Amino acid sequence: MCFQSISRIFVKLWIHLLRLLRLIILPFWLLLKFIVQKPFAQLDQRYRIKDDFYIIPYFLKNLLCYTIKVKRNKFQYWYLFQKQVEENGDRLIINYPRPLAEKGEYQLETYTYREFNDIVLRLSHVLHFQNGVNPGDHIGVSCTNKPLFLFLLFSLWNIGAIPALLNYNTLGKPLVHSLKIAKVTKVFIDPLASDPMKQTEELINETLPEVQLNYLDEDSLTRDILDFQSPQFLQEDSARSPPGLTDYKPAMFIFTSGTTGLPKSAIMSWRKASFACQLFSHVFHMTNFSTVFTAMPLFHSTAGLLGLCAIISQGGCLAMANKFSATFFWKQVYLTKATHVQYVGEICRYLLQSPVSKYEHMHCAKVAYGNGLRPDIWQKFKRRFNIEVIGEFYAATEAPFATTNYQKGDFAVGACKNYGSIIQWFLSFQHTLVKMDPDDDSIIYRNSKGFCEKPEVGEPGEMIMRIFFPKKPETSFQGYLGNKKETESKVIRNVFRKGDAYYRCGDLFKADNDGLLYFLDRLGDTFRWKSENVSTTEVEDQIMTSNDKQFAQVVVVGVKVPKYEGRAGYAILKLVNHDLSEEEKLNLLNKMLLHLKQELPKYALPIFVKLVNSIQMTDTNKIAKKVYKNEVLPHGTDGKDTIYWLKSYQEYIRLTDEDWNAICSQTIKL
Repeated sequence: MCFQSISRIFVKLWIHLLRLLRLIILPFWLLLKFIVQKPFAQLDQRYRIKDDFYIIPYFLKNLLCYTIKVKRNKFQYWYLFQKQVEENGDRLIINYPRPLAEKGEYQLETYTYREFNDIVLRLSHVLHFQNGVNPGDHIGVSCTNKPLFLFLLFSLWNIGAIPALLNYNTLGKPLVHSLKIAKVTKVFIDPLASDPMKQTEELINETLPEVQLNYLDEDSLTRDILDFQSPQFLQEDSARSPPGLTDYKPAMFIFTSGTTGLPKSAIMSWRKASFACQLFSHVFHMTNFSTVFTAMPLFHSTAGLLGLCAIISQGGCLAMANKFSATFFWKQVYLTKATHVQYVGEICRYLLQSPVSKYEHMHCAKVAYGNGLRPDIWQKFKRRFNIEVIGEFYAATEAPFATTNYQKGDFAVGACKNYGSIIQWFLSFQHTLVKMDPDDDSIIYRNSKGFCEKPEVGEPGEMIMRIFFPKKPETSFQGYLGNKKETESKVIRNVFRKGDAYYRCGDLFKADNDGLLYFLDRLGDTFRWKSENVSTTEVEDQIMTSNDKQFAQVVVVGVKVPKYEGRAGYAILKLVNHDLSEEEKLNLLNKMLLHLKQELPKYALPIFVKLVNSIQMTDTNKIAKKVYKNEVLPHGTDGKDTIYWLKSYQEYIRLTDEDWNAICSQTIKL
C-alpha cells in the first residue's frame, strides 16, 4: 500500500477518534457545566478554558494534516486553494465594490471559486506562454486592491513562480533597490499603480536593464481571461513542487522598511501562508460562510496574508476596497455583506471622527480584527459601529509567530495577546519579554553573567521569539532575501543560556497579572505613521542628499501627536550656517521638500522640522534620539524653540500656537 493511501487512512482514523472523544466528553462537559455553572464561569473568566478547548483540537488536527502534506510535498498554498475549489466551487471567493464615476457609487464584481480558478488558469497561460514566466522566477507585482491582484498572485503560484509584492507608492532609488534585492526579472503593473514605475523607469533601465516592465492593459487582459474559449494552463506538480522544496522556502516576498535606509525583502514562507494563516483564521472564527472586508493594501502582510490567505484557507470570501475611504467604508462593508472587517488603529480613529452614516448599523459585520487599536477608543469603536468582537493581534511581517486577542465584553481591552491558560503556558516557550537598558531603550539589558532577564509584571520589555534550531535559524526566521547583515541583526544569541537564539521584534510591550500582553511602542530606527513603517535612516539620507552643503547633521525620529495613531516624522537639522534669516530657512526647507517628494512616499515626509546649532548626544557619544522622540510640541521642552510643520503636504511654515491647537482639535488634519 502506498504512503498516500496510508496517510489518508491515518488522517480519517484520527478525525473519527477526535469526533468520538467529543461525543463522549461533551455530555459530561455539559452536565458538569450545568451543575457548577457559576463556579465554571468564574474559572473560565480567570483561566479562559473555553478558548483552549476551541483552539487546541483544531491545532492538533491541522498540524497532523499539514505534516502529511509536507511529507507529500503538497504544502504550497496552491493545493490548499484547489481543495477549496473542490469543496466550495459555487461560493464567492471575491466580492469587489468597483468604484464608479460618481463618487461613493459602486458596482459589485463577484467571482465564485470555480470561476476564479478558470480565470487563473487562463491568465497562467498568458503569463507562461506570452510573457515567459517560468517556475522559480521572481516576479514583481505592482497592483492596487482589485481582482487583478488575486488573479496575478494565484497564476504565479500555479506556474511555480514567486511573487514579489511591490509597494506601489515606492519610487526612485528605493524601488530600484526593491527589484534588485528580490532578484525580480519581470514586473506586471496595474494601470492605477503605474505612475511611480514610469517616474523610475529610466533609472530601472539604466541600473537593471534585464528587468522587463509589463504595463498591463487591464480591459484587454480582462476580456481575454474571461473568455471561455481562451486556453488554460495547469502547471505540472513536479515543476511547481520540485524535489527538495521545503515549507520554509518563500511563497512570496513582502517589502518592509529597513534601518539601512532602503526596503528589505522579507521572505514569507509557505508555512506562514498555509498552516499559520489557516490557524489564524480559525482563531478569529472564520468559516466558509465568512466574508472578510479589507481596505488595506494587499502588498502588506496584514491584508495579503492575514486577510486574503486566511479567509481563502477556510473557503470564505475576500471583499476589498480599492482604497480606504472613511466616508464610504461602512457602505462597502454593507454592500459586500462582510462578517469580518480589517483595521489598523489609524483607520479606527478616522472612522470614529467621520460623520454618522446610515450604513453604520445596517451592515452585518460582527468581528473587527487588526492591530494598533488603542485602549482609549476600543470600546467606543465597538459601541458606535455595533461590533461584537475586537480581534487585536501582533505580528511583524518577518516574525516567526503572532499573538492574538479575540476580545468580547470588557475583559482584555487593549491587549494583543489573550489565550487560555494551557495555550499561554505553551506559548511561553515560543516568545517572551526581556528587560531593556534603563539608559537606552533600544538596547537589551544583560546581567553580570551576560544573560538577559525577564521584566517584572507591568515593566516594559522587548518581545523576542524563540528560534528552535539556532544553528539553522531559517527554519523559524527566514529573514530578508539578499540582506544577510539585516537578517543576522534581528537574531539575538545567548539570551537565557549559552547557544540559544531568538528573533528580536523591535517593539516594546508590557504584561499584566493575567498574562495579557499590551503593545507600547516601536524601538530602534523605524516608526509608524499613516499605518506605514518609516525608516528614519532612509529619510535622513534623502534629507542630506537634498542639500549636503547646508546640513551638517540630520536626525529623524517619530514624535507623538495628540489624537493620532503612531508617530509623525520629526527632523532635527543641524545647519552649517547658523546666521540664516527666517525667509532663507523657509526657502531651504521647501527646496528640501521638493527633493523629498520625488524620492519618498508621502507618509515618510517629515511633518515637523527643527533647525538647531547642535545635536544632543548621550554620555556614550550616541545621538540622544530618546530626547527628540519625547519632544514637547509646539515649542520644544523649554517652550522657546521654533519648529516648522508641513502644511497640507505642500510647504513648511512656522508652527504657531493657533496651528497646534487646530492640529490637536483636528480642525487641521495632518
